[in-house]
Amino acid sequence: MLFDTHAHLNDDAFLNDLEETMKSAREAGVKLINIVGFDDKSIKRALEIVKNYEELYLTVGWHPVEAIDFNQEKYDMIKEIALTNPKVIAIGEIGLDYHWDKSPKDIQKEVFRKQIALAKEVNKPIVIHCREAMADVLEILKEENAKEVGGIMHCFSGSVESMNIALKENFLISLGGPVTYKNAKKAKEVAKLCPLDKLLVETDCPYLSPVPYRGQRNEPAYVKNVAQEIADLREMTYTKLAEASFENACRLFNIDYRK
Repeated sequence: MLFDTHAHLNDDAFLNDLEETMKSAREAGVKLINIVGFDDKSIKRALEIVKNYEELYLTVGWHPVEAIDFNQEKYDMIKEIALTNPKVIAIGEIGLDYHWDKSPKDIQKEVFRKQIALAKEVNKPIVIHCREAMADVLEILKEENAKEVGGIMHCFSGSVESMNIALKENFLISLGGPVTYKNAKKAKEVAKLCPLDKLLVETDCPYLSPVPYRGQRNEPAYVKNVAQEIADLREMTYTKLAEASFENACRLFNIDYRK
């Protein structure tokens, strides 16, 4: 059993073949999928999709790249959805992204802090987006006592040292396609050393396809390749890795899954 803990099936890349994509995921052993809505358009589309598939869950939040567009209206919208929609399992993806310059760093930090507070209000874990900003993300998680709700370091790209700090702050480590890349030394080290009960798998589809699909559109079925790579790195069976990561996700998201 697999749980793709981070997918963008609400992306336009899946407009024409969502049903086929879901079928492929089921055939690959993917039992549950978490769709992430991070701005007006993606949240609206995610809300439409999750109604139609029992195995889909939803994370809502405001992406750091779009932080400059965040306001009280957006805060209230996310809070309302989180409180009223039973499919919502987390707040995210939130955090810091220093790669793109659309939103100034100080605004990103302010919006990040506000959404940690929101997560506490609605009592949901948070899904962290971190790009070229690990030190600041970890500092804010500490300062805002984010361990109170915990969550996921989505598509974790940091060092083992950063991983250990995140674990102390009550965050699980989620790995995606990049762990299969030949030159992804840090991700492979994290995959080997992360405690098994703190490890998750994801696709971040349609982005970051694992080997052998690199360069193509990613999809939930390919989370199987991520899990296989991690199992190989840890020298353990695929089944044990898949089951452990599935149980970790269900525990974090408070999902009572019956086979």
